[in-house]
Amino acid sequence: MESAHEPPSPPMTATLAPDERRGEHPRPARPSRAFRWAARFIALAILAVAALMFLGLAGLGDLVSVGGDDSIHEQYHSLDRHATQKVAIILVEGAILDGDGFVKKQIDKIRKDDDVKAVVLRVNSPGGTVTASDYLYHHLTRLTAERKLPLVVSMGGIAASGGYYVSMAVGDTPESIFAEPTTWTGSIGVVIPHYNVAGLMEQWNVEEDSIKSHRLKQMGSPTRPMTEEERQIFQALVNDSFDRFKQIVKAGRPAFRNDEQALTKVATGQVFTTRQALDNGLVDKEGFIEEAIERAIALAGLDKDKTKAVKYKRSGGLVDLFLSTAHSRSTPPSGVSQLAAILELTAPRAYYLCTWLPPLAVGGED
Repeated sequence: MESAHEPPSPPMTATLAPDERRGEHPRPARPSRAFRWAARFIALAILAVAALMFLGLAGLGDLVSVGGDDSIHEQYHSLDRHATQKVAIILVEGAILDGDGFVKKQIDKIRKDDDVKAVVLRVNSPGGTVTASDYLYHHLTRLTAERKLPLVVSMGGIAASGGYYVSMAVGDTPESIFAEPTTWTGSIGVVIPHYNVAGLMEQWNVEEDSIKSHRLKQMGSPTRPMTEEERQIFQALVNDSFDRFKQIVKAGRPAFRNDEQALTKVATGQVFTTRQALDNGLVDKEGFIEEAIERAIALAGLDKDKTKAVKYKRSGGLVDLFLSTAHSRSTPPSGVSQLAAILELTAPRAYYLCTWLPPLAVGGED
């Protein structure tokens, strides 16, 4: 209650913003600079995806392809960029572990391209599994036979074991295998890796006690020493694959067909330098990929000034890159896939491979 002697308090008034004093609604807070930039980025990303989808619908698959054979794209390598006649370079790089991969896709793309008149097989591989190496050899020889294409080999840093095996796709073609001055090649042989960890298990007090249908069901197990019976069985498998390797070498090196002793001399698993390989008849010429391309042009009867050399890249378009990156970031390693990989590595397998390491240490793609 107010005192009679005190003046009345002045009425309380709210402080109005200028917009409110003019009868206008207050303006919303201005977005921060970071928010505006984020919004612009999202808008541009949406436009980019829409443009990629439009290009895909327009048939420009080279830019927006997602998987499949269309993910193998042609690239200019050398000679006349505007020529229509082509020498196609097939790349065989790294360990050959899966025949139905990048190399096979290159072969399939060439098979459908009538402008390809010759092939250069560029090999830079220490080899791989027997089956994958033979699979690629089969499809290379089938390609050249069906399309009547001359094939020339250009060896890179290493073209050994399975890498040498696929090089034999040249067949009877003379002067068809070129090795660089520092190439290592040869390693004609077969290996089934086996490691005995029984002593280590004994130290750790671990006992192998599997239930099996027959004593040979687990032959080659690293948990116990290999028996003589098992060793003979594995040796027979190696010998059979080795015999096939030597037959393939005879198909690609005619000089060995009637000289078994010369073939036996080089088929020891040894790796040879280019000079040694020349002396032993494993390669024809010392030279780089340019010399191999020139030889392919000559064999095909082409005009060098009206021919271009092309190669193929394995990555897809921009959508492929975006999807694969997003998948790798969002998908953790699968326990099932890891188990499958472990089981795959522990299976006894024969290799045309230039290494003493177990398969686990061998990386690369076909």
